[in-house]
Amino acid sequence: MTFEYKDIVVAVDGSVTAEVAFNKAIDIANRNEAKLVLAHVVDTRAFATVEAYDRSLAIRAEQYATELLNDYQEKAEKAGVKNVVVDVEYGSPKVKIAKDVAPKYNADLIICGATGLNAMERFFIGSVSEHITRYATCDVLVVRPDDTEESQDK
Repeated sequence: MTFEYKDIVVAVDGSVTAEVAFNKAIDIANRNEAKLVLAHVVDTRAFATVEAYDRSLAIRAEQYATELLNDYQEKAEKAGVKNVVVDVEYGSPKVKIAKDVAPKYNADLIICGATGLNAMERFFIGSVSEHITRYATCDVLVVRPDDTEESQDK
C-alpha cells in the first residue's frame, strides 16, 4: 500500500534550510498532485517591545513575509505545482505551524528545515522543527541541507 500526501504545509522563513525544505516540498507536491501551503509566521515576540519605539517594524515584517511568499509561490507554480496557497500568520512559529496552520488546511504532511533564522531562540528553548515534530498531528519531514548549504545560513 502506498500513501499519498494531499495537503502539504511547508514552513519558510527565508533561510537556506527553508529553501531546501521548499524544494523538497515541490518534489513531493508534484509527485502526489498535492496542494502546497507556503506558511510564514511573523514572530511577533521578536519585535513586541521594539515596536513601541518603531511602528514601521511590523509593516516591514509583513512586507517581507508577503514578498517572500509571493516569490516562493511563483517558483512553485513554475515548477508545476498546480494548487499553491500562501499563509502569513502572526505569533510564535513553533506554535502556529503545528497547532494552527496545519489543522487549518487539514495537512497530512508538514515540511520544515532542521534550522532556521533564529539561532538564539534555538539555543535557549529549542528549535522550531523540534516543536513542530512534538506537537503536529500529522507526519513531519525535517529537511537537513548538505554541508555547503548549511554553511550559507551561518
